[in-house]
Amino acid sequence: MKKIFIYILCLVLLCFLIPILFTKRKEIKTLKKEELEENIEPYDYGKYNKIKLLHSSTGEVEEIDLDTYLLGVVSSEMPANFEEEALKAQSLVARTYTIYKIINGSKHENADICDNSNCCQAWISKEDRLNRWNKEERDSNWTKIENAVNSTKGKIITYEGKPINAFFHSNSGGTTDTASSVWGGTNYPYLQAVKTSGEDAYAQYSSELSLSKEEFTSKIKEYHSNFEIDFNKNNQIQILEYTEGDRIKTVKIGNLSLSGVEVRNIFGLKSARFKINIEDNNIKFNVIGYGHGVGMSQTGADNMAKQGKNYEEIVKHYYTGVEIMNIV
Repeated sequence: MKKIFIYILCLVLLCFLIPILFTKRKEIKTLKKEELEENIEPYDYGKYNKIKLLHSSTGEVEEIDLDTYLLGVVSSEMPANFEEEALKAQSLVARTYTIYKIINGSKHENADICDNSNCCQAWISKEDRLNRWNKEERDSNWTKIENAVNSTKGKIITYEGKPINAFFHSNSGGTTDTASSVWGGTNYPYLQAVKTSGEDAYAQYSSELSLSKEEFTSKIKEYHSNFEIDFNKNNQIQILEYTEGDRIKTVKIGNLSLSGVEVRNIFGLKSARFKINIEDNNIKFNVIGYGHGVGMSQTGADNMAKQGKNYEEIVKHYYTGVEIMNIV
């Protein structure tokens, strides 16, 4: 009888102890997770931990953490539905571009960089970015952007140990270009013309522009008052020279010789890789690609990611002879 009583007592004690033990284990696991999250520290970029960002619409300068700034750049510069490895490549490129600009001198007197893509890099606040996405996509899109920036935290692209001038654009049209052939001046050894495939599957690959002869003439005269053209004569529009990436380097239009970049700017074309045709009373531009064509093609990066390439392979394809290093 005494033994039975002891067994029953033990059973009752076990019934009380088992839930307590499991609860404690659960609490310990939760605490460890919380402690781990609290211990996640931002990467120490030394003197580049914070940057001064010029908001071009207001003229105000905001001091912001580098990687927090990059969240706004990546979410503004590349579609969130692109592959994760492409977004990582964009994060790495944007960080490198930012550090390069800081080291080599800003265009802005009181700021390191601005939020205008025509000058520096596009940037958008988290609040504005979330408001522009569909409600059902907001959380997943922002998580992808955060993962892309955090996965490359601390890393930049270097050539001979120094950060590169990491230009990028939307769509190369099949071949990127050297900086010197597009803009003249400095020839960066890591910015070479390279082939890229699959870009014709993207909306950014081709575009058209049609103007009347009068509109065409008027546009050029806004920039060159001495412009003259006689459409009754042959060879009034002739391509004189191409870049390595098959963009227009020089074109003769009437009495002028213009660079492809200038023609692109005059008519607001999406790239300098174009053909010009005279069709009755109209001038028609058939344009391939989107952007200046130098450095990484974003749609090309996305296509490479779809083919199974990781962000380091993507970056090393578009920038010749580079290394990926931690900045200290």
